[in-house]
Amino acid sequence: MCGICGVGAFRERLDPQIHAAVPAMAERIRHRGPDGDGFFADAHVSLAHRRLAIIDRAGGQQPMANEDGSCWVVFNGEIYNHRELRQRLESFGHRFRTSSDTEVILHGYEQWGLEAVNRFEGMFAFALYDQRRRELLLARDRLGKKPLFWAVLGGALHFASEMKALTASPAWEGTVDTSTFEEYLSLGYILAPRTVYRGVHKLEPGHWLRFSRHGLDIRKYWDIARFDDDTRPAGTLVKELDALLRVRVADRLESEVPLGAFLSGGLDSGLIVSYMADACDRPVRTTSVGFDASDHNELAAARATAAYHRTMHDEATVTMQLDDIDPVCAALDEPFADSSAVPTYHVSRIARRRVTVALSGDGGDEIFGGYGFRYVPHAIEAMVRPAFQHVAARRAARWASSRWPSSPRLPRPLRLGGFLGNVARDAASAYYRDLCFLKPERARALLGLPPTDGETEASAIVTDTYRRCPSPHALQCAQYADLKIYLPNDVLVKVDRMSMAHSLEVRAPLLDRRIAEFAFAIPPSRKMPRLEPKELLRTLGRSRLPADILNLPKRGFTAPVGAWIAGPGASRFRDEVLSRDSHVKDWLNTGLVESHWNDHRAGRADHAFELWAVWMLERWSRLLIRKATCASRPLLAAG
Repeated sequence: MCGICGVGAFRERLDPQIHAAVPAMAERIRHRGPDGDGFFADAHVSLAHRRLAIIDRAGGQQPMANEDGSCWVVFNGEIYNHRELRQRLESFGHRFRTSSDTEVILHGYEQWGLEAVNRFEGMFAFALYDQRRRELLLARDRLGKKPLFWAVLGGALHFASEMKALTASPAWEGTVDTSTFEEYLSLGYILAPRTVYRGVHKLEPGHWLRFSRHGLDIRKYWDIARFDDDTRPAGTLVKELDALLRVRVADRLESEVPLGAFLSGGLDSGLIVSYMADACDRPVRTTSVGFDASDHNELAAARATAAYHRTMHDEATVTMQLDDIDPVCAALDEPFADSSAVPTYHVSRIARRRVTVALSGDGGDEIFGGYGFRYVPHAIEAMVRPAFQHVAARRAARWASSRWPSSPRLPRPLRLGGFLGNVARDAASAYYRDLCFLKPERARALLGLPPTDGETEASAIVTDTYRRCPSPHALQCAQYADLKIYLPNDVLVKVDRMSMAHSLEVRAPLLDRRIAEFAFAIPPSRKMPRLEPKELLRTLGRSRLPADILNLPKRGFTAPVGAWIAGPGASRFRDEVLSRDSHVKDWLNTGLVESHWNDHRAGRADHAFELWAVWMLERWSRLLIRKATCASRPLLAAG
């Protein structure tokens, strides 16, 4: 795992000032690669690499060139099938100088061109400079495990593993795009390809970018192709999944440095540890964290799994503290409101004391149907929706929805207002509302904007993604949209930034491309029979995990931010968000924020997500945009 950055210009020579800034760009992502750095430059391109040495520690230095120096690459990630590809390339006459997976990218490009990216199995983001063709190529793995940002600044293409590297360029503008705040407040993150900065983009998962004197071209190279056609018996599917996991976990055990696993106490991470225990000739080292709040602590369950597989187990109980906020915000570079970033930061910090690589259970929920709290109501709504196709029925449902009491503290089945509102909408629009932690009308109220029945930029991205799924099953479409939206924009952002803040590489076997394709080919009736979440994984777990683990209710890996904002953090929230010095007062209706804060503290309502999102926006602004200008007018000036 590493950090990469660089610049390129082909219509003219690279500006000397931009050229000279590349070492400073690399220094800003030193945490991604503390073991060394490397640079390459010519008249048109400058590449930089920060290395976290894991495979071929002696020979894997980057930037790396092919034999005649006409192609150069900087690479972040792991290519798990590099040995297989090496043998194939050697049969074509290619000669390798190292045992690094990086060199496979170079020779693969020489042999197959850009089509080579389809042959790489793993997690990756790389930049490849073809001097002969005068092209700079960027590519990102299929599911978005490794990040890659880009922008054209001062006539040059800039790219980096994290946006903070781009800010070292003299061409950096740092213009904040306040139009992204609505989706941030609703979803908790900003959807790719946009970022919080105008003109700065995320390269989307499964895409490559080509930059040359002819301009810029972005193409998608991968998507899920098969849906619902695998109707083999459940027992056969379980056996194939067992074989897939056995091989894919083993693929991810290659390392020349200490390796372990995150263990949350749930099904997914427990299964990964079980396959690691089968493959390793020594005890697996596992790490768990829990908060001192009982409803945010699964340490007992993690301890039971660790004992079952005789792992070398480290655990820690942490207390939510003010000092947690700033390093988490600084690692993320843009507003991000998923509070599970905090425990992920801590488990990475503790794991890094013993290991440099950790396997995780990420991906099980998105690929095998783990979000029952969303998927089950969505499936029921899909069954009922045909009864509301008549215009009068939809109007009646909307009318009833607007008058039905609604509270996030009610169990989902009792939130009839939300249910009626969703069945009056099409399935894609209902999915978008379910994905929102804060309903769009509430987010717009915070921004001082009126409600709208029309699509926003964020809702259009989400609903278009949902509708691209060719499956007739609402459950399958929801999982596909989660794979394309929630997973890369939330889950994998959190995992990458929090782990790399501690120079820790995280590998997620469940996010192997072949496992994802296997799962989406299975109809929902077999993947979630009787709407039971993750039934295939649960069947595997019956022979691999303590029985009690399988019966535990699902808990999110979140921080107790609601109690903290109402208690120990209340005074700091007031002093920062509600003061005259507040940064968000130029963007938000802070009078409404204060009203919700008072209701939350008094126990009249649960506004935990909203208040945390507002506070993270405030902290991000104070930490990272002191000198930035805003691209659009302040949405609301409220004091």
